Amino acid sequence: MKNLILAAAFVTALPVTATAEGTFSTPSMTPETALALATATLEACREEGYQVAVSVVDRAGIEQVMLRDRFAGPHTPQTAWRKAWTAISFRTNTSDMLEVTGPGQPQAGVRHLENAAMLGGGMMVNSGGELVGGVGVSGAPGGEADDVCAIKGIEAIEDILGF
Repeated sequence: MKNLILAAAFVTALPVTATAEGTFSTPSMTPETALALATATLEACREEGYQVAVSVVDRAGIEQVMLRDRFAGPHTPQTAWRKAWTAISFRTNTSDMLEVTGPGQPQAGVRHLENAAMLGGGMMVNSGGELVGGVGVSGAPGGEADDVCAIKGIEAIEDILGF
C-alpha cells in the first residue's frame, strides 16, 4: 500500500513538473498602466510646449496605447510607434543606438530593417528588473527632447511599475 501511494504521488507530480519546465511567465503592463505612461509622457511634453505623439508597446512590440496631441504632425504616430518598437526589438534605448548604427559602423545595416527607427525618443520600460514594454515619443524638437519626455513619463509611474 505504501508503495502504491508513493507511486501515485510520483505520477501525479510528473505533469506539474513537465508543465513548469515547458512554459514560462513574463510580466506585462496592464492597459491601465500603459495608458498612465502614455498620458504622463504626453503631459511632460506639453509642459515643455511640445505637441507630440506617444506610443506605448508591450514587450513584444505590439502597440497598447497611442496618444497624439492635436497639433502633432501627421507622421508622429507612426514614428513614435517605430521608436518604441525599435527599443523593444533591440532591448536598447534608441538614443544609445545612434552611434553604433551610423554610416560605416558594423551594425549600420539594422537601419534598413522594416520599422526600425534609429532616432532618439524610444525607451525601454522595466519593472522589477524585467522588460515590460517600451515608450516612443515623436514631435519634440529633436530626439534628445523626445527622450526627456519619455524619461519623465516613466518616472511619473515608477510607483505603479514597482522599480
